[in-house]
Amino acid sequence: MSTPRVFISYSHDSQGHKKWVLDIATRLRNNRIDAIIDQWELKPGDDLPHFMETHLANSDYVLMICTDRYVSKANSGVGGVGYEKMIVTAELMRSIDSNKVIPLIRQQGTHKVPTFLKTKLFLDFSRDDDLEFNFDELIRTLHNSPLYEKPPVGNNPFAHPENIRPEKTGDSIKELMKVVVELYEDDEDYEGVIEYQIIKDSMNISRVMFDLLLLEAKERELIEWDGSTYVELTDKGRYYAVEHKLINA
Repeated sequence: MSTPRVFISYSHDSQGHKKWVLDIATRLRNNRIDAIIDQWELKPGDDLPHFMETHLANSDYVLMICTDRYVSKANSGVGGVGYEKMIVTAELMRSIDSNKVIPLIRQQGTHKVPTFLKTKLFLDFSRDDDLEFNFDELIRTLHNSPLYEKPPVGNNPFAHPENIRPEKTGDSIKELMKVVVELYEDDEDYEGVIEYQIIKDSMNISRVMFDLLLLEAKERELIEWDGSTYVELTDKGRYYAVEHKLINA
């Protein structure tokens, strides 16, 4: 399982807010997410723009903690947050459908995001009593493990049963005919007639799928089948075997 790399962009509004961001980053790392924040990575004398540019470019995701102060700085291009805005906007311009940037709302009574993120869906971390629900959704997003997955499209409930055909992986008919021809070749006593159960036991598929394949092979006149016990290889089926090289010439 890969470990997503996540850069956290935020403004230093207060010591309490910095502690909240640190706690979120710690929880992300405890959930196999390589969270990057300045509180761990930077020390006096380090180059702030280089730090921002490097991690914004190299991360799989960027979390933008949108407080009122953060949004104001981002929109006006002030300070470190403004520098990040310049880089992230360039990234989005290169890949307009990118979902790399995820806004996290941390405000009271408002849900503002920087102007260049207005089209992005956000996660609302404003209320601490909803934090666990939103944190679960966040880590599922970062790990690409959604809570709900789209189910496959089923059969048309109004379609006539005879019009329903098995979904083929490769050439299922060819696989069926290969088994029929091999059984025919191996035992001369079959005289072209092979027991249904012997063929089925030689194929690793369900009975329903097997019956549907037999029906299709019968429609193509490759076999004769009485619908229950016996399958007979037809002349057309023999020509099919030669044409598709199912036998050694």
